[in-house]
Order: sequence, then structure tokens, then C-alpha cells
Amino acid sequence: MVFQKPPDGGWGWVIVVVSFFTQFLCYGSPLAVGVLYLEWLDAFGEGKGKTAWVGSLANGIGLLASPVCSICVSSFGARPVAIFSGFMVAGGLMMSSFAPNIYFLYLSYGIVVGLGCGLLYTATVTITCHYFDKRRGLALGLISTGSSVGLFIYAALQRELIDLYGLDGCLLIVGALSLNILACGSLMRPLESSDSPSPEKTCVDKVPDQYFVYHEKEKTVEENISILEKGYTDEKCVNNVPDYKQDSILNKNVLTSINVNEKDTYKKKVVEQTNFCKQLAKRKWQLYLNYWEETVVLFKNKVFSALFVAILLFDIGGFPPSLLMEDVARSANISEDDYYVPLISIIGIMTAVGKLTLGILADFKWINTLYLYVSTLIMTGVALFAIPFAKSYLTLAMLSGILGFLTGNWSIFPYVTTKTVGIEKLTHAYGILMFFAGLGNSLGPPVVGWFYDWTQEYGTAFYFSGFCVLLGGFLLLLAALPCWNACTNQSSKLPPNTYSYKVASSA
Repeated sequence: MVFQKPPDGGWGWVIVVVSFFTQFLCYGSPLAVGVLYLEWLDAFGEGKGKTAWVGSLANGIGLLASPVCSICVSSFGARPVAIFSGFMVAGGLMMSSFAPNIYFLYLSYGIVVGLGCGLLYTATVTITCHYFDKRRGLALGLISTGSSVGLFIYAALQRELIDLYGLDGCLLIVGALSLNILACGSLMRPLESSDSPSPEKTCVDKVPDQYFVYHEKEKTVEENISILEKGYTDEKCVNNVPDYKQDSILNKNVLTSINVNEKDTYKKKVVEQTNFCKQLAKRKWQLYLNYWEETVVLFKNKVFSALFVAILLFDIGGFPPSLLMEDVARSANISEDDYYVPLISIIGIMTAVGKLTLGILADFKWINTLYLYVSTLIMTGVALFAIPFAKSYLTLAMLSGILGFLTGNWSIFPYVTTKTVGIEKLTHAYGILMFFAGLGNSLGPPVVGWFYDWTQEYGTAFYFSGFCVLLGGFLLLLAALPCWNACTNQSSKLPPNTYSYKVASSA
């Protein structure tokens, strides 16, 4: 399969639109799960930490399974995966409406919906990257806002549906809306070309093609036999001179030739198949060793190690507000009449604004993306410390907007990763970091909920969250200080295409 050159337009803009709506439809409910969280607390009567596992699994399992999601998209293509995942998300949401207990929700909403969202995220990003090269940043930025807009709309939509049809009816309707992902997935036409010549392959990759060549040779022999037989038949009809003896000799020679060809072909296939299996096993083992060697090299980079700790601590402390902010308002005895806009909706729309704004700032040459990212971490930690002091809807709304904007630092995280490890190591490094980000997403809300269960107030919980985020930010800042470049020359020890982050250079 040979891919065309990315058109940077044309059908690519259709891909952007359907990818935007795909993320809108699949992530709308999981990101706005804070509205459902309140209903599940009342319906099942479980602790806050135990109930928070549902939303944290839905948002974290996709990141934890990102290597599996990438393999599925690479093996089957973006369109089949998107259609299959649409059934998963819709089915998981509808199953959740019949949940008899919280443990059923762990499976139906947490794992099924979460894994479907992870597959859809990988599919949309992959197909968009195939269609765009020069405008790839713009295209990815546009589709990434789909999840934020989905959070903004679904927070109000789910609350309204719960008031009208109850929790079960809300989940059924939201699940039915998710079936529109199937229509979006069907428009994700793969970018392929059968006309252009395929690139030269390695010896291992050529083996299946050789089998195909042998098969074609066998078919060619059979076609030649048919042509010869037809030619002799026509000749006999024209001359009206039958020659059975000559036909018998010809057929005998042809059959003998076929038998020899079949034996030679079979022997060649056995030899080639044996060599193919040996080379494939050797190649896979070598790739496995190379993977772990590159992983060790990555963690020798002090900035990457600090980045790994920072993203883990940031998701443990920074993700809970999007799930628990509605319950924080209820715990502060804020009347529902004072609600103008759901707090989760404010977080969602400000996250979209933050993604676009921080992404634009990262493109300025005079702004260092690592320092920009560190500053968002430190400000997030300060905002989390302020949540226990907020006793009115207005102050909680302001803090929600600030936290939402700062959460938009996800848009510059790939920039920071690229500057830290180099473009050649980006895929490997980003996969590792996303795994730990998913781990932080899964652990953060339950930990904060457990703190509330122990203390019966959110103050200690958010102090812990703020401390985690601040600790990650200061560790990353310390690792990136220019004095380290004077003490060690780490970049000379790293292999080509991998370099340490120099904070003096502009991003």
C-alpha cells in the first residue's frame, strides 16, 4: 500500500470536520461526567472515591491503552476502527442506563466507553496526519477543540436530560446520539494510491511478493497452455486436417513441464517461508531490544525524566476539578438558582480557548515552550489551593475558567516533548508520557474522593492536588535550569537525533 502525498486540503477538510464531530460525540459525556457523578452518588449511595472511579476510568483507560489503540489503527485502518469504536461508545452508554450497581458502571462506562474513546482519538489523529503536512498543526488544533466543545455542551445537555427523563433516559439518549459517530467514521476515506510504484522493500518484506510472483507464473503457464490449445484447434479447423498424434505429444510435453514447475515452485515456497519466519523472529526480537535500549536512553535525559514525573503529578492533581467541581459547589451549599452556567461547561469552553491561545503563543520564537508549560503548572497549583476558599458561585466560576484555560497546556505538550527528545524520538517518548498521563487521570479523582471520605471536606483533598501539581512544575523547572548545561554535557552522550532541552534556545 502506497500513500499519496498529503493534499493539505480538499477531502482533508472533510476529515477535519468529521474528526471534530467524532471527538465531540465520543468525549462529550466522559468529560462532562461530573454531572452524572452527582446522580450516581445519590443512586448507589457509595463513597465519593469509589464512585469517582467511573469517570476516571472513562478518561484514563484510553490513554493507558494507547499502544493497543495505535496497533489497531495501523492494522485495520482509521475508518473500520472508527465505526467499530462508535458501536463501543454508544453501546457502553446505553448499557450504563441499566447498571444495577457501581461495579457494572466500571465495565460499561469506565472500560467500554473509555476504550472506545481512546480508539477514536487515535483514529482521528492518524487520519488527519495522513491528509495534512504543512497545515498539520492547524488541522490537529481544530479537531482537538471538538472534545472541549463537547464538554461545554454536554454538561448542560446531560443536566437538562436528567431533569426531563431521569438518569437512565439521559444515558440512553446520549448513547443514541453517539451512533452518529458511525456516519462520521464512514467518511474517513483512507488516503491510498494503487497507481504509484511501491517503494523498495527489505528482504523480509519481499517474501510475500515472491509467493505472489510464483502464483502468477503458475497462472501464466496455464494461460499459455490454453492459448496453445486454442491456436492448434483453430488451425485444425481451417486446414480440416486432424492430427491427433501431434496434439497428444504436445499435451504430454506441456503436462510434464507443469509437473516440473509445480515441484520447483513448492520447494522454493518452503525455503522462502522458512527463511521468512527466521528473519521475522530475529527482526522482532531486535526491535524489542532496541525499544528498551531507547527507553533507557530517554530516561537518562534529566528533562525527560522530570517531564514524566510532571505529567503524572499534573494529571493526578489537575484532572479532578473537571469531575468534582459540581460536587464542590453542592458541598459549599450553593443554591441551584445561582447557577447561570454549569461549572463543567465553563471548564470546557475555557479549555478550548486555552488550547488555541497557548498553541499560538508557542509559535512565537521569543517564547520558550518549556518555561511556558512550567508556568501553566505552577499557576494550576495555585488555583487548586484557592478552591477550598471559594464559597460562592462567582468565585468557583472564575476558578473553573482559570483551571480550564491552564488545562489547555495539552496543546503545547507535544512541542515540549519534541524539544526535549528530538523529532526522531517523539513517537516513542510521547507514547510513554501518555501512558503515565492516563495513569494520573485514572488515579486523580478517586484519590481526591478518598480524601473527602476521610475528612468529610474538600479542603485537604485540593491542598493535596495543588501540592502534586506544584511539585511536578518545580521539578521540571529545576531540571531545565541553564546551570545544568554548564555542569554536564549531556547532549554529547546521547545518540544522534536526541538532545537535551536547552532553555536558552527559543522553542
